[in-house]
Amino acid sequence: MNFYKTSKLFGLLCTCTALTVASHQTVFAGPSNGMENEMVATVEGSDVSIYAEENESSAVVAMAQSGVIYDVLELCEDNWIKVSSQGMEGYLKADAEVHLTESEDQEGESDSEESEEALRIENSDNALRQQVVNYALSFVGGRYKYGGNDPHTGVDCSGFTRYVMQHGAGIGLNRSSGSQASQGRSISAEEMQPGDLIFYSNGKRINHVAMYIGDGQIVHASTEKTGIKISQWNYRNPVKIISVLG
Repeated sequence: MNFYKTSKLFGLLCTCTALTVASHQTVFAGPSNGMENEMVATVEGSDVSIYAEENESSAVVAMAQSGVIYDVLELCEDNWIKVSSQGMEGYLKADAEVHLTESEDQEGESDSEESEEALRIENSDNALRQQVVNYALSFVGGRYKYGGNDPHTGVDCSGFTRYVMQHGAGIGLNRSSGSQASQGRSISAEEMQPGDLIFYSNGKRINHVAMYIGDGQIVHASTEKTGIKISQWNYRNPVKIISVLG
């Protein structure tokens, strides 16, 4: 082989080698989800190399991203750490820019925090509903008065629910039963909870409203004869149920 062919072949080999090394110098996107590890490595510096072997003279297979947490596969000699990410493996040198810590089940913690928050919201919602129901029940035996707005002196059905919601939960309602039926969120009987409002019709239009208190019962300003009382929720055929308490 003459000198020209030898030089050309050497040049091609060098080019292929350079392309191969360059193709491996990618940046890890983050920790793999394939397995759980007892330790993780956190990179807090920039330009931190991940090597193919436990040697800084070996090929650089990736550049570690600052702030990213890597799964630790093995603790090696001379402060070398074998790490993995998304199926890739390499070696980091543990120093001031690379720190080892115990791994945490972050997904489990997140799920636990979300569950606790959901439970807190549910308990808060239930407490408010019970508070409103207790307030409404405190007026049982009170006087019915058509057009009345205050259960202390006399109130009709929509005046009663309006007063209880305003003073028991800080929620404003319209004055008539028909207009109250257009507020809040329409729900089914299966979804009904204490504090929800149930509406009844005379066949032509909604003309009565009551508050569900649980156990299949309602409290409402019924008639001049019976006043504010407790009845079965379906003593008449309900035509609509709404929730204004969430």
